[in-house]
Amino acid sequence: MDLDEGAEAIESFTGGEILAFPCEADSIVEPHEGMEFESEDAAKIFYDEYARRVGFVMRVMSCRRSERDGRILVRRLGCNKEGYCVSIRGKFGPVRKPRPSTREGCKAMIHIKFNKSGKWVITRFVKEHNHPLVVAPREARQTMDEKDKKIQELTVELRNKKRLCAAYQEQLTAFMKIVEEHSNQLSKKVQNVVNNLKEYESIEPQLLQQR
Repeated sequence: MDLDEGAEAIESFTGGEILAFPCEADSIVEPHEGMEFESEDAAKIFYDEYARRVGFVMRVMSCRRSERDGRILVRRLGCNKEGYCVSIRGKFGPVRKPRPSTREGCKAMIHIKFNKSGKWVITRFVKEHNHPLVVAPREARQTMDEKDKKIQELTVELRNKKRLCAAYQEQLTAFMKIVEEHSNQLSKKVQNVVNNLKEYESIEPQLLQQR
C-alpha cells in the first residue's frame, strides 16, 4: 500500500490484524498519550514511520519485563541521538582518534505499556528534539538500526531457548517422578520377598520335623 494513497497500514505481528491510520499525502499522524496498538511491533512500526516522516531515526530502547514469565510489559522507543557517547581512554598505547558522535542527548521518545485489555498504549510522548530534523527518502535509510534488529533477534532466540529449557526441565522432573514411583514399588516388592524368605526360614525347622 502506498502512503501517498492516503492511508498508512500497520500490521500487527501478533494478531495478524491491519491497523489503518488515515492520513493525507503530506500530513503526519502524531503519537499521543492513550493511543492504542494491537502489539508492541505495531507500535514500533508506527513510531518508525512517524520518525521517517518527521526526520529522525527511531531507536528501540529500554524495556521492563514481567518477573513471573519474562514477557515485556513496558517499552521505550526514542531517537537515535538519545544519550551521549562516553570516551574511554586506552590502557595501553595512544588513544585512537574517536569517531564523530551521533548522540546529542535528545529526549524525544514514547513509552508504550501493555495493559489488561491486551493492547499496547502510549503512556508518555516527548515530541521535541534538540537537533535538526532531516527528512530522507524512504529508500535512503533503514527503518531500524541493524544493531537493534540483531538485539531483537537474539532476545527472541534467548526467550525461545529459555522456554525450551523450561519444557525440558518439566519433562525431566516428570520422568524422575515416574522413576521414583517405580523404584518405590520395586523396593516394596523386594522387601516383601525378603520378609517371605525370613518367614519361611523361621518355619522351615518345623516343616522338616513334620516330615
